[in-house]
Amino acid sequence: MQGCSRYAELHCTTNFSFLQGGSHPEELVSQAASLGYAALAITDRVSLSGVVRAHAAAKEVGIHLVIGAVVEPIDAAPLVLWATNKKGYQNLCRLLTSGLLEQGCSKKSKEIDGSDVRDHDPRCLLTADEVAAHADGLLAGLPLSQLRGSFESAVVSIRAWQDRLGKQLYGLAEVAMEGDDQECLANYARLSCQTHIPLVAAGDVRYHSRDRQPLHDALAAVRYGRTVESIQVKLLSNGERHLQDMKHVVKRFSILPGAVDRTLEIASRCTFSLDDISYEYPHAVVPSGWTPKEYLSNLAWKGARKRYDKRVPEKVAGLLEHELSLVHELGYEAYFLTVFDLVRFARRRGILCQGRGSAANSAICYCLGITSVDPARTNVLFERFVSRERQEAPDIDVDFEHHRREEVLQYIYTTYGRMRSAMTAEVICYRLRSAVRDLAKVLGFSLDRINQLAQILDVGDRAEQLPERLAQSGIDPGSESGQRLVALVNQLISFPRHLGQHVGGMVITRGDLCELVPIQPASMDGRTVIQWDKNDLDEIGILKVDCLALGMLSAIRRAFDLVEQSGGPCLTLASVPAEDSRVYGMISKADTVGVFQIESRAQRSMLPRLKPACFYDLVIEVAIVRPGPIQGDMVHPYLRRRQGKESVCYPNQAIREVLEKTLGVPLFQEQAMRLAVVAAGFTPGEADQLRRAMGAWRRTGVIQEFHQRLVDGMVSRGLSSTFAEQVFQQLKGFGEYGFPESHAASFALLVYVSAWLKFHYPAAFTAALLGSQPMGFYAPAQLVRDAQGHGVTVLPVCVQSSGWHAGLEDSGESSPALRLGLEQVHGLGQASGRQIEEARKSGRFMSIHDLTKRCHVTQGQILSLARAG
Repeated sequence: MQGCSRYAELHCTTNFSFLQGGSHPEELVSQAASLGYAALAITDRVSLSGVVRAHAAAKEVGIHLVIGAVVEPIDAAPLVLWATNKKGYQNLCRLLTSGLLEQGCSKKSKEIDGSDVRDHDPRCLLTADEVAAHADGLLAGLPLSQLRGSFESAVVSIRAWQDRLGKQLYGLAEVAMEGDDQECLANYARLSCQTHIPLVAAGDVRYHSRDRQPLHDALAAVRYGRTVESIQVKLLSNGERHLQDMKHVVKRFSILPGAVDRTLEIASRCTFSLDDISYEYPHAVVPSGWTPKEYLSNLAWKGARKRYDKRVPEKVAGLLEHELSLVHELGYEAYFLTVFDLVRFARRRGILCQGRGSAANSAICYCLGITSVDPARTNVLFERFVSRERQEAPDIDVDFEHHRREEVLQYIYTTYGRMRSAMTAEVICYRLRSAVRDLAKVLGFSLDRINQLAQILDVGDRAEQLPERLAQSGIDPGSESGQRLVALVNQLISFPRHLGQHVGGMVITRGDLCELVPIQPASMDGRTVIQWDKNDLDEIGILKVDCLALGMLSAIRRAFDLVEQSGGPCLTLASVPAEDSRVYGMISKADTVGVFQIESRAQRSMLPRLKPACFYDLVIEVAIVRPGPIQGDMVHPYLRRRQGKESVCYPNQAIREVLEKTLGVPLFQEQAMRLAVVAAGFTPGEADQLRRAMGAWRRTGVIQEFHQRLVDGMVSRGLSSTFAEQVFQQLKGFGEYGFPESHAASFALLVYVSAWLKFHYPAAFTAALLGSQPMGFYAPAQLVRDAQGHGVTVLPVCVQSSGWHAGLEDSGESSPALRLGLEQVHGLGQASGRQIEEARKSGRFMSIHDLTKRCHVTQGQILSLARAG
């Protein structure tokens, strides 16, 4: 640490001001701590997206973090706002939400400094009066360097804010060794003398270290959509916008007495921390006279009696009692009841859904109808889902039909309101290919060369392979431009590019969500999104519900309907006959085109070797063709043992109970957790920490910590060090690619149901797949050929018979024929297809002229229909 803690940087932009900051929040926090700063403020432009990362980093290095943001009112000079307390933070979140929802997320160019700039941040439409209305608990800094015009106009701008904010307003005196520092500082002193605004030293920091200036310049060029060379006059004049050594700060502001000390005054007033946030899950809708505990317990036991025809197995009863007790202890009743309400809504609407992931470890979820994996048939580990030791919220994933998932999301918005519910963000970050493409453009590489390089780059390529790829595309990696590109790409990879939407994570709160985190419009109409992603929510301890879209559920629902409409039984996921040996025979022959999860080339090559013969074999099949088991060298030992070519030996009975069903090979995360418990003496909660740490095996320290604990624990319980090391190496290879058994079990059910439909009702199954595109590995033509290979009569598209989707027709034989739908006609379009379907209700088409007149189809669409039929 250099010097003493006599300075706090209060104006700092991270890379969450998209394409405007040159460093990660963690880098800035770490650098500020190493320089001995008393505090650091993170003040991104109309965003709090980076503050959770900064918060975690600040706790780790022990520096005081001030949370703030920059706002740019349409009728006043920009301000840097800092939250002094919880009320101030809530007001800041509400203020940003107000401006963001007013303007919407705009990708349009806007005029800045006379040039078109691509605005990658959300637009925030605020007025000075709105800022003043939310000023309670906030302090404000007015960047004096951004006051344009004459001295008199600057005075007017300052007084306009003083009239609204009074003593909450400070003047930020910012210079960056641009040749006129002394003149600027003297001018700031004159403004302070004239208006009595207290001056505060600040750096307008854009990156943590001077060596990030070239990257910052390149990002500016990306924003402008031009080359770095062509925007030189718009770039920062030097690299001084980094975190400075404190003695340089003191020297720089020596002519402004008190300016440096005042940074400490402001930082000391800003006592708010994200640890002060107290997330409250919304009250569950509970009938009058019931408590959430009583209602959840009643629903769970009622569901159990229904699931097991009034004879609840002793094992399930014990699990329910244990889980209900733990859920009550941790206060999660409302969370389970909310998810139950969503599933109940979907089923009342006829929307097929199924819970999956770690929730499948819950007997409560099964009895509530959220999941379909029977705990009586599996060894569930509830602590994989909820545990006392785990410092994060449970996470229930529910898959809905992908064509109807939006109905569920809108139900959440309607039930809880726009200010209490929103989607989780996903931070879209630069990867190798996108970084190369953007940087190569702004560095002046030709479009032909950029496209050639992009084609050569593989999705799995790593940054260290870039020089080789440059050479393959004809770019000398040793040239000045090649070296520059490689260096900048290495820095840019993992930088946030923009905020997207999580695939389905919804956050719901008891109070206003917009007081926890700003809410902004999503790119899709009718949706809003918070500024934090799922990792941020985990860090803060905020619950989310994942409402996911799954195409196979749409296909299964269509198939069920088609089977019933053609005279077959009324089917549900639970009523499909289990353990059909003929279905397993089809699967073992790799006859699985269109079947969920096991239709890929890799899966189909595994099926004849594994030869699934029961449901649990499908669970293994889903999980085994994954990077984790492959990297951990678990696939071949399992197959050899399954084929009787290798014996299985268990050190003791406890380990046998954990690994017997996978022939002594740990294939699932739950097995890794159970091994840690029975073989090394971990508690269930500690075992869950092991699971979470498996994604960080390569971090220095983490691997050694668990290595020692696992090996020592096993050896102390009489196991050999050789066995202990073998287990550790398998889990190490497992890494972050380990597949949860509960997840595999949920997917295996859909594997079986889709395979059962393919075997028994191939025409309905194929029609359902065609109506649920895009999904899977195969094009519609391939699905049709596969159906024909299974004896299905396929009828062509016909304007007199085809609906928009494929359907079934009487073939005069025992099995119906498959009639292709109008959606298979390229160039027709859904609107015209639906119009044909509707017009036909009033009678057959007598001629092409009749079709054209009644449906208003174009000549081009007529030709498309002719080619299809």
